[in-house]
Amino acid sequence: MKETTVTQLPLQAVLFDMDGTLVDTERLWWEAVEQVAGRALTEADEPEVLGRPVEHTADWLAAATGAPSADLAEALHREFADRVRTGIVPRPGALDLLDALARDGVPTALVTASPRAVADTVLEALGASRFAVSVTADDTDRTKPAPDPYLAACRALGVDPAACVAVEDTRTGVSSAEAAGCTVLAVPSLAPIEPAPGRTVLPSLEGVTTQRLRTLPTAAPPSPELRVMSWNLWYGGTKVHDHLAKQLKVIAETGVDVVGLQETYGTAAQDLADALGWYHHRAGENLGVISRYPITAAFGDPDIGFYGAAGVRIGVGERQVDIWTAHLDYTPYGPYESAFDGLAAAELIAHEEVRLAQMRDALRRIEEAADPAVPVVLVGDFNSPSHLDWPEVEWPVTKAAQEAGLSDSYREAHPDPATRPGHTWSPIHVLHEDGSGRPEPQDRIDFVLHRGLRVVDSETYVGGDPRPWPDVEHNEWPSDHAAVITTFSLRELRE
Repeated sequence: MKETTVTQLPLQAVLFDMDGTLVDTERLWWEAVEQVAGRALTEADEPEVLGRPVEHTADWLAAATGAPSADLAEALHREFADRVRTGIVPRPGALDLLDALARDGVPTALVTASPRAVADTVLEALGASRFAVSVTADDTDRTKPAPDPYLAACRALGVDPAACVAVEDTRTGVSSAEAAGCTVLAVPSLAPIEPAPGRTVLPSLEGVTTQRLRTLPTAAPPSPELRVMSWNLWYGGTKVHDHLAKQLKVIAETGVDVVGLQETYGTAAQDLADALGWYHHRAGENLGVISRYPITAAFGDPDIGFYGAAGVRIGVGERQVDIWTAHLDYTPYGPYESAFDGLAAAELIAHEEVRLAQMRDALRRIEEAADPAVPVVLVGDFNSPSHLDWPEVEWPVTKAAQEAGLSDSYREAHPDPATRPGHTWSPIHVLHEDGSGRPEPQDRIDFVLHRGLRVVDSETYVGGDPRPWPDVEHNEWPSDHAAVITTFSLRELRE
């Protein structure tokens, strides 16, 4: 975890969320959504409801009910506005803090994912003169959890986000403010929020003063590290109930910066990026990359089929990194041929020709797009073991990547396959699917390879305690592969 530094924050402005933070409308919004949905909401619905703009929740309800999204949005606007007009109640301590900031000459802004019509109703009740600026869902192309609303407020005020405190009550809002670079004071209204570097959590705003805001712990300057994940989503995650919320939870909990995806089921890269406020690139029906950092270029064939490779270039501050994701054919599968058919090493290697050709094509495309000054990361589900793990088999797919100058980050971090096998196939398949009762061969077939970076650490990751196939519908882990996560240093680039 990044260290925190307690300093006297040069407080240039305080940026307030509205719903649930200044006024007790979060519950009113929840009730409005329940009314339109025609059912009680549960904790699983929170990512689609709390801190979200009306249009996002309307689209979510439309997907579940089949009703037109525009009609649902209109109904949500109406139900919520009716409740707001009759039920606005300031949150404890909110008005006292606003008055204190005014006395101390600290400007404030209202930053909300609600539409302008609703925000103006609340501003009228609170006193529009309390805020120098207001930013609503109507004022930016992207709203929370993207950083755009907070960045827009800072631009309008002429202040540095790093010298501002954002006051929020939802995880979505916190993500938006932190992505903009603000120090965050979280006052949860419905769902809990955990403390983190640069984030203070208090039960209410009662007793909070300007001086308290000036002395909030701020996040240390961003570490020059990049956390890259390779993740096969397994039919986009659709084999598991509520898969999108579970995928988002994994990404939030692991703190990754960029994810190379396989088996996206067409839309998963965009769905995840939209929910996170990230950037994304989709290639064909199966591949995608999502990144918290801007994508400045896309490589490879955008209409690629189910197997192959696609890449992007991302900008991380002043540095650039090429990120490629690959998915190679699954048949014939070497570990089955070894464990079940007893094939010798020469035969196993001979049967890798399809995957080897796909890897060579990916390596050719990587070289065509490469810039000598830009490091390269290749992630993916290769459906092939590593020659670094099987001393008796020189598996040619990973060997070809090594000969092209790509290093295996997991084996750099954990050189001994006996003590750290790093199996990624499969956290849910204990027995072979054919019903024979034979144990499923476990192996490392997902990789994060690189050229030009220094590995800080690498790990395989599976969230929760997944039940084995076929009883997987309610697993917290929405995939049949483990993910691979490697942390790279951007401070020390390798020659």
